[in-house]
Amino acid sequence: MEFTMGGRLKVAITPADLGKRVSVRTIAAPGDAPARYTDTVGVLTSWSDGVLSITRRDGQRVRLAESGMVAGKTVPEAPARRRGTPAASARELTAVAGRAWPGTETERIGDWLLNAAGGWTARANSAHRVGPGGPDPERIRQWYAARGLPARIQVDTGAAGTDELLDAALERAGWRAERPAILRVAALAPLADREPDPRVRVGRELTEEWLAAYPRHREAPENAPRVLAGGPSVHLACVPGAAAARCVVDGRWAGFAAVQVAAEHRRRGLATALMAELARVALAEGASAAYLQVEPDNEGARVLYDRLGFTDHHHYHYRTAP
Repeated sequence: MEFTMGGRLKVAITPADLGKRVSVRTIAAPGDAPARYTDTVGVLTSWSDGVLSITRRDGQRVRLAESGMVAGKTVPEAPARRRGTPAASARELTAVAGRAWPGTETERIGDWLLNAAGGWTARANSAHRVGPGGPDPERIRQWYAARGLPARIQVDTGAAGTDELLDAALERAGWRAERPAILRVAALAPLADREPDPRVRVGRELTEEWLAAYPRHREAPENAPRVLAGGPSVHLACVPGAAAARCVVDGRWAGFAAVQVAAEHRRRGLATALMAELARVALAEGASAAYLQVEPDNEGARVLYDRLGFTDHHHYHYRTAP
């Protein structure tokens, strides 16, 4: 379908454009004056029975009536990255982040790596992509069922080569969406560009002092320490009794996680100090780029990471089997 309106608006997409990133303008109330338009940008994931489905960058799916469409075109796969931010594909970062927060048990099935850790955290108890092929949902379901866990697949959205079509297929199969998050990136060196902070202790061992500053490990006393100590090159920082953070170096990447400051110690710069000391260690080990994962509704953390130079790379969420 291709037509023009008033010599300006043109629909230049068809169902053959499934999987492409598109921009679509729809009229909110056809026949009303003045006309009210809505613009939707995302990946075209279905077009049938007069309804288009478009998955936005954050994984939200929008359904649009074909009858209300007045303009549509394909657009570049992802916005240009900001100058100074590390270049990387979503697949590279997904694999790196997966190695940094591993399950206590892992197995590769095709191009997907399955992790299990007794249910402690979705990251350590889900399957994520490590190659180009699609998952085998039934084998994944069986693997997790054998461990008494729900089958869960990580789905990336909002960047070139991400999983919008897979996400739509899993939704049709009844897999529910949950736990949205954002993977953010930054240059590493600026994080370390501050005076050393004597309050912070950095080491390799998962000490009782560090664990006391990260009380979430008590949710799973057997599995949590094994997850926290896993990864290619783990560094741990804490301010005793007040704050903790973790960094895993993997080639050029330094991944920050488990950043926690006790409520009574907030607004004292402890999170920034922890990340600065860990960044110094990661730089010395040869890393040059940083990443972290944050929930979209964690406004305090997002403001902090904005200030430290982190920008959104892509979004992800989990699909859990019915």
